[in-house]
Amino acid sequence: MNLIEAFILGIIQGLTEFLPVSSSGHLEIIKALFGDHSLPKESLTFTVVLHFATALSTLVVFRKEILEIIKGIFQFTWNDEMRFSLKIIISMLPAVVIGLLFEEQLESFFNGKILLVGFMLLVTGALLFLADKAKNTNKGVSYTNALLIGISQAIAMLPGISRSGATISTSVLLGVDRERAARFSFLMVVPLIFGKVAKDLMGGEINFSSQQIMPISVGFIAAFIAGLWACTWMINLVKRSKLIYFAMYCFLIGLMAIGYQLFFN
Repeated sequence: MNLIEAFILGIIQGLTEFLPVSSSGHLEIIKALFGDHSLPKESLTFTVVLHFATALSTLVVFRKEILEIIKGIFQFTWNDEMRFSLKIIISMLPAVVIGLLFEEQLESFFNGKILLVGFMLLVTGALLFLADKAKNTNKGVSYTNALLIGISQAIAMLPGISRSGATISTSVLLGVDRERAARFSFLMVVPLIFGKVAKDLMGGEINFSSQQIMPISVGFIAAFIAGLWACTWMINLVKRSKLIYFAMYCFLIGLMAIGYQLFFN
């Protein structure tokens, strides 16, 4: 992987992590177009590093909310911050279970399976289309909602299923206010990403060769900077815009990915 490819992949990750169009799906498509023949574990390592960069950008954007949550937790009372934290934990459980039980199977999906990515983008488009039709979206996130949103996040571990698209769509279909849905979606993934990185580091899964250090560094910086902008922009975009536009985009890219795999590969 050269520096230009790493930079482009970082920018794409930073933007698409917060747009409901599947960052992992776009990364796999771009890597296929670049002719990236990395081993599954090497490809997944780069993807994890880029996700880590966008997780850091999320912490920066939501630093005030996160500090308030931390302060509330250490008051050791059953306050709003404690309840919100519990909902975050509940939302994480499905992805943790799936990630631990099916880690090897998930890694195998990050190896240029463009046909799978294409079909999963169509699924993402369908979810966004249905969410666009949802009405009466003025509720908060309940504990049951948190679990259901967490299940959609676990499904979104497949490349092509947008994590933010799946979680925001599920929230909206459950009647959750769109701005609250977007904020919950962005915050619920941060502990998972940090946990994944810590697990891989302690297990020796993430190993950088001397040839990989520079591309990964470039990709990390590009994803972090792009993520700072995209996260802030997306909060306002979800409130104002219709999800149908993202649905149409996912349908288009999904069909293009399927066509590419069937006719040009």
